[in-house]
Amino acid sequence: MVLDRDPGADVRDLPGIAVRWADCRFAFWNCVTLTDVAADAALLGRRLDEAARLMRAKRRAGFLWLFEDLLDDGARAALDAAAERAGLRYAFPGTGMAGDLLPVPDPVHPDLTFVRVATDEHLRAYADINSRAYGFGLDEGRDGIAGSALWKKDVHAYLGLRDGTPVTCAATFPAEGRLFVALVATEPGCERRGYGEAVTRKALHEGGRATGLTRAALHATAAGAPVYPRIGFRPNSPIRFYGLRD
Repeated sequence: MVLDRDPGADVRDLPGIAVRWADCRFAFWNCVTLTDVAADAALLGRRLDEAARLMRAKRRAGFLWLFEDLLDDGARAALDAAAERAGLRYAFPGTGMAGDLLPVPDPVHPDLTFVRVATDEHLRAYADINSRAYGFGLDEGRDGIAGSALWKKDVHAYLGLRDGTPVTCAATFPAEGRLFVALVATEPGCERRGYGEAVTRKALHEGGRATGLTRAALHATAAGAPVYPRIGFRPNSPIRFYGLRD
């Protein structure tokens, strides 16, 4: 996804830190992640300092994605203070989820018809739904996927249309032996009608059918976390998203 935005993007695996940074306006494509297993408090402090320095060197804002299950008990207890010292602010929570749940049936929803993303118009609609759902500006979301050949070819991205108007979206793509679910969103005002679950099932159904994969994974926001267990996902690690403090 990062290299789709910029073939020269910063994609590196450093000691204890993975960098995936497109330096575009869509903040989800600007990411650093801590990768040490069972990191203690001292190592956590060093990694947070390193991650913050990397983030400060970029033009565009992004997030540190921190998976709590990679920390030992001492590091978890020290996390808030260590992040504060590094100049990081807690942005929002997430949850890692996975499951051996494929194949899933082709879904039916009484309000929706599904269309695969195949045109620039579809891509703009997909980006705009995400922007409104997550509170980004429309230009930010469009900078993430608008004009992408990858999304029209290799990503199994679907729009859910109500009376011909896109109101929800979800995508899957193969990654390291599993199908990853990305950028699920529903138009504000259209929530709690089963739209997000239905379009996620559609993306999983089509992605699984095309790839033959049986395992799927995702990073859920707080809003999406109650939905995915109904499909068969199970939580694994809590995630904390951090940005740079102003």
